Amino acid sequence: MLREFDSNTMAREVAPQETPQVRDLQADPPEDLTSADPAGPAHQSADELETEGFASVLRNRNFVALWLGQLFSQLSDKVYLVLMIAIISTQFEAPGQTISGWVAAVMIAFTIPAVLFGALAGVFVDRWPKRSVLVLSNIFRGLLVAILPLLLWLVASWQPLMGLPVGFWLLLAITFIISTLTQFFAPAEQAMIPIVVEQRDLLSANSLYTTTMMASVIVGFAVGEPVLALGDRMMAMLGFHHNGAAILVGLSYLVAGLCLMLVVSSPEALASSRDLSQIWTDIGEGLHYLKRHAQVRVAIVQLILLSCIFAALSVLAVRLAELIPALKASQFGFLLAAGGVGLALGAILVGNFGQRFLKRYLSLWGALGMAVSLGALSWTTQQLWLSMGLIAMVGVCGALIGIPMQTLIQQKTPQAMRGKVFGLQNNFINIALTLPLALASLVETHLGLPHVFMGLGVLVGIGGVVTWYIADTAMR
Repeated sequence: MLREFDSNTMAREVAPQETPQVRDLQADPPEDLTSADPAGPAHQSADELETEGFASVLRNRNFVALWLGQLFSQLSDKVYLVLMIAIISTQFEAPGQTISGWVAAVMIAFTIPAVLFGALAGVFVDRWPKRSVLVLSNIFRGLLVAILPLLLWLVASWQPLMGLPVGFWLLLAITFIISTLTQFFAPAEQAMIPIVVEQRDLLSANSLYTTTMMASVIVGFAVGEPVLALGDRMMAMLGFHHNGAAILVGLSYLVAGLCLMLVVSSPEALASSRDLSQIWTDIGEGLHYLKRHAQVRVAIVQLILLSCIFAALSVLAVRLAELIPALKASQFGFLLAAGGVGLALGAILVGNFGQRFLKRYLSLWGALGMAVSLGALSWTTQQLWLSMGLIAMVGVCGALIGIPMQTLIQQKTPQAMRGKVFGLQNNFINIALTLPLALASLVETHLGLPHVFMGLGVLVGIGGVVTWYIADTAMR
């Protein structure tokens, strides 16, 4: 049985004769053994300093299986939302009626579990084997999507409920359940990476993880409609009509589950199993752990700030496209794609060369670079190529923040605490995202786009310097 991670346990593990400096190191150990720390290279072995970038992690069969599972799972998530829009437009939207209200309801059903269950899911992820969580969450999602056409057919003749078709309520319920299962998948996946990957390869592994995540956002939404059309044609050849799209998305989740079955990990350190009445105690332990570990806490704050900047940028891109003469407002995706390409490029750079630098300095440079890029963007709101270049640079700098900070959290958090920590991280981010998504357009209307970009630049610059100072002070 593992000891509980509370302050009393930590105090018992420190000998009375130890100095405060020793206790500080035990509470918050040195930043990373895989970075070339100019203050203490003598403490790093030659093996710890050697890294082969992506080549090493790609030879790791367990990581490749985990990575493929992530790829299929995240693509399925994006194509699933396209599938919902297709079902609404063909089965529920009336002629002359806007689809926005229907789609907004589905997006709310997809978002609520992220806010409600993020931290709760992390508690159970710590108690359960991560591989089982990853496999079962994908299998259940796949089965739910695959049987969705049958369920819609069964309730097609039912009377409307509260003025809406029962089939649409069913759609919302399935979406809610799938998003809830995703809340278990996300922290389990993040906690699994440091189990199957060596410490020195974590930065490269997280770079691939981030690249795949961003690629799935761009590719998933872009190819969603053609992929669904292909699924319909394939099933029509087998004699099934109008069900191929859902079956294809369900199969994609199932393929993700099959890939994850191939992962063979070492024995995990699981948190002690308690009854359901102790769930809030477990969540409190996660919060207490963040309170005691400044570097982990600061890393999560930086990830929250980064996510808020990208969320605001996704909203402001519509207005920016409207101002650029060469674009229409509906073509804002070109601008977001530039940010995605920049983030992928930054992930490649960090994965291959980031091991040479301390993570807190990478995040500082990323924050300062993002601040300069956003500030410069306020002067180019009517120039297409300059704006796309600066947005791409925002993406590159975002990788300098996101990847090292995610890696630092993985390295510093004990196995039996990772689910709680990553669950809290995802919960904080999802809650924080509501602010920029809700206010970005409103603030832009009153202040103007250039001023908003300048304000975001100042915010990320100050936030980067302050969080770096706190992390740097904690190391002393």
